[in-house]
Amino acid sequence: MDLLGTLVNRDGDPGVGVFVDGPNVFRDEFDVDLDDLRAIASEEGVVVTARLYFDEHATPALIQAGEARGFEVVTTSGDVDVRLAVDATAAVTAGEIDVLVIVSRDTDFKPVLERAAREGVRTVAVAPGAHGRSDALQNTAQRALTLGEDG
Repeated sequence: MDLLGTLVNRDGDPGVGVFVDGPNVFRDEFDVDLDDLRAIASEEGVVVTARLYFDEHATPALIQAGEARGFEVVTTSGDVDVRLAVDATAAVTAGEIDVLVIVSRDTDFKPVLERAAREGVRTVAVAPGAHGRSDALQNTAQRALTLGEDG
């Protein structure tokens, strides 16, 4: 565990990792605010990892907005879902986080939430909107939120 994670845990505040599936969240039909996502993650503890994943089609303005709000922006020419899932699972199994927040509408992340729960990591699924909600993610996570409905 890194120094920040150790200090966070020593103080009793859970370390939170928030992983955002950019292509599935930042769409015209959803009004997602990065500050709101950080606020939701902060409700769970101290954010120690905040990553925003995009494919090669992400605009420079979107990348800049993510960085300006304290997110590490990860762009990939491959499958965004695979990269996010691997990174989130690695953070869980390495003991780097106590709470995993997945922001997506993609059912592909259900195994990540299941693995986190088996490792004793609290899980939160955040959907970008009611019509973008994955019932599988919502039912697997220990806490489920839908932006625009839950505040």
